Amino acid sequence: MITTISSREFNQHASDAKKAATKGPVFITDRGRPAHVLLSIEDYQRLAGGQVTLAAALAQKDAPDLDFEPPRLGDLYRAADLS
Repeated sequence: MITTISSREFNQHASDAKKAATKGPVFITDRGRPAHVLLSIEDYQRLAGGQVTLAAALAQKDAPDLDFEPPRLGDLYRAADLS
């Protein structure tokens, strides 16, 4: 289900727009022309290929603990000489 609202309506009823976004995209218009689209995070991730960046994952309020293993740099790595 697609919903279309004006910028003014969005500013006055943001919670209603967020509820509508759980059912489908919400088009927000400026002077009658589509200007923005509000999506649920699930719809956004599906459109973005399902990939979430580390920064986006950590920015979430209830971000779970993540195991992160950075890739090795191959031959560029060498032990420090502390002699």
